[in-house]
Amino acid sequence: MTAQVTFFVDEMDSPLGTLTIVATDRGVCHIHFGSLDKCTVTLKARLKKQGMKGELVRCDQTVSLVKDQLTDYFNGHRVAFDLPMDLYGTAFQKKVWNALRDIGYGETRSYKQIAQEIGAPKAVRAIGGANNQNPLPIIVPCHRVIGSNGAMVGYGGGVDKKELLLCLEGAIEKIS
Repeated sequence: MTAQVTFFVDEMDSPLGTLTIVATDRGVCHIHFGSLDKCTVTLKARLKKQGMKGELVRCDQTVSLVKDQLTDYFNGHRVAFDLPMDLYGTAFQKKVWNALRDIGYGETRSYKQIAQEIGAPKAVRAIGGANNQNPLPIIVPCHRVIGSNGAMVGYGGGVDKKELLLCLEGAIEKIS
């Protein structure tokens, strides 16, 4: 059965461009790179795939705490997020996303290290797939996962955004 949910949405400007933030009454559930106008179709498809349908309602008040904490993060005043989250995914994806939350600000891990940490040492590619499906980039810091050789590989928002976030955190030096 598909759940009927009200999705509260708003946008914010960031060093990465416009971010669209989506929350339910249980917590933040998605962050998208780009404006709501540009991501509505993708957002609705992703929610439907997760067995959810409902109405998108613009509401800056519901997502204000998320916007405040993201602003603090981008301004260098926050190193961890303390937000209620409403995450939807498979058990494996949630296990990976929980492991990502353990990577400290300014630190990185390889896909292989994450696979070992969750007890699935041969699941390196699956770790990449779970990262790719992470609905809360920045808050669930998939940008902190890099290739075993230190390469900036894969990021839903683009490798340039991954590099900017890692530079912001001091994990890497600015790449020219």
